[in-house]
Amino acid sequence: MAEQEPSPLTYVPETVLKKRKDNEQAVIRRKEQAEARKLRSKENRKLQFKRAEQFIKEYRLQELDSFRLKRNKKRQKSSHETPESRLLFVTRIGGTNDMHPKTKKILYLLRLRKLFYGVFIILNNKTAKLLKVVEPYVTYGYPNLRSIKELILKKGVGRINKERVPLTDNSIIEKALGKHGIICVEDLVHEIASVGSHFMEASSFLQPFKLRAPDGGVQRMKKHFKDGGDAGNREDLINDLIQKMN
Repeated sequence: MAEQEPSPLTYVPETVLKKRKDNEQAVIRRKEQAEARKLRSKENRKLQFKRAEQFIKEYRLQELDSFRLKRNKKRQKSSHETPESRLLFVTRIGGTNDMHPKTKKILYLLRLRKLFYGVFIILNNKTAKLLKVVEPYVTYGYPNLRSIKELILKKGVGRINKERVPLTDNSIIEKALGKHGIICVEDLVHEIASVGSHFMEASSFLQPFKLRAPDGGVQRMKKHFKDGGDAGNREDLINDLIQKMN
């Protein structure tokens, strides 16, 4: 019997070999990137939990101090009025075609372009003057931590690349505000509630909240709240309205 000749080796083109090698390296890189993301996500979760605990502790201390100040204020019966908070939540309750152009311009400046839009602003001399002009068409007050958190969780929408993006994931917040140390919802809530050093960046990232009309609508909108109407400063009672409109 004749001895069988060995079959020749299959020739594999060099381009195919190179492509195989590139694919193998790509698989390794993707695996390493996935592991890095997993590790980073785990570290972020730990950091978020730690920050949440820290923020809750801070808020409790702030609330206790606020209670103490109010109690002292009642005891002293001082006639000197000072703002209770630097943070205001403002929502538009009226104004369509019956406004002066200046009033409409200020509402647009405050980003209150439509009825029942709401925004967070810092209370200072400038914003106080603006609110005075548009007061018949807005109502505002001092939001508490619960209101701030629920607004952001339920109606929070960010602006990325000129588009409205619902805040369904912390990565959206990290992408837009991570350079300011704001990487999750708790960070965002804390920055707004404490009127932090990056409040302007955080509030600009947050798009105006689209609230629903309160049950029964708005009554006597141009009459001041303290006189039985709906417009103007509600102080702490703004939180009751937020619960109805959120």
